[in-house]
Amino acid sequence: MTTDELIAVLRLQSIPNIGDVTAKKLISHCGSASAVFDDKLQNLLKIDGIGSFTIQGLKDSEHIEAAEDELRYIRDNDIGYCYFTDVAYPKYLKHCVDGPLLLFKSGSIDFENHKIISIVGTRNITSYGMAFCERLVEDLALLDPVIISGFAYGVDICAQKTAVKHGLQTIGCLAHGLNQTYPKVHSKYTAEVEKRGGFMTEFWSTSSPDRENFLKRNRIIAGMSEATIVIESAEKGGSLVTADIANSYDREVFAVPGRAHDKYSTGCNNLIKQQKAHMLTSAADLIYLLGWELEQKETKAVQKQLFVELDDVEKSIYMYLQKEGKQLLDSIALDCQLPIFKVSSTLLNMEMKGVIRPLPGKLFEAI
Repeated sequence: MTTDELIAVLRLQSIPNIGDVTAKKLISHCGSASAVFDDKLQNLLKIDGIGSFTIQGLKDSEHIEAAEDELRYIRDNDIGYCYFTDVAYPKYLKHCVDGPLLLFKSGSIDFENHKIISIVGTRNITSYGMAFCERLVEDLALLDPVIISGFAYGVDICAQKTAVKHGLQTIGCLAHGLNQTYPKVHSKYTAEVEKRGGFMTEFWSTSSPDRENFLKRNRIIAGMSEATIVIESAEKGGSLVTADIANSYDREVFAVPGRAHDKYSTGCNNLIKQQKAHMLTSAADLIYLLGWELEQKETKAVQKQLFVELDDVEKSIYMYLQKEGKQLLDSIALDCQLPIFKVSSTLLNMEMKGVIRPLPGKLFEAI
């Protein structure tokens, strides 16, 4: 992209009444961002959906000055960027009509030939949520997915730290410019994340981490990924907004179930109850529902990793179901020489671990 074209793109970003959808419409009509400013206003008004209010600031000099200031910051700090038509622009985000016109980036981001998922949730993560998040990322590590999140407290940073730990690429989508870190306490993780992925944002260096920016940022998290996973959420929260946006993009959404009266399971339970999300109890669920199970070698490796977490009784039942296929509770108890009450509670634990599934007719099978 030439300097003049980049300044034109930045000018479009800086005009309050021109959002990403309108900017793309103008660029499509005129052929380039520069051509938008070269065209006569009366010609632009002929475009469907473009009114005088929308383009009233198009010729204001203040937007030229703002664009030149931001360009200076980009160059002085060696900030990377990708335009919505670039090959390097996130492939799934290209399909979102309201995807950002321009994204700024830092680190060593590479989307090519990678599975991409987002993991979001409450900032007040519980020990249950943390354990599930860590195990999920660990169990998916053999499939080498990119883990997207918001670098915030709670579920976000747990997912990204675990991704780094297991050598996965992770990308933090920020609600402010790349010249700052929010929350500041997470500055200690910045270098590790940039080494194993990086950060992306649509916001300029002049932007602050305001509430509306976090809500706007959520569409990028949802749009960049083929699936969004909600680990924990209260009845209301930003992660539920992200899930709704992912649904609007026709992407898969997964939610981790919890106990009925747990505050930070309410949001996930409601998503599942309202059929806005698939229930997620293990990595195997995600692999199966996204069609990743077609990669047999990788799936078996993930299942083997899950198997290590079973105790002796669970292992004996799992091996029995693998050999015999679908079985009734009574048959499992009889053939494994275990009391029914023991088998019943063990099967529930195994279901929560995602290694078996219940079937109609009180049958159970190994996953």
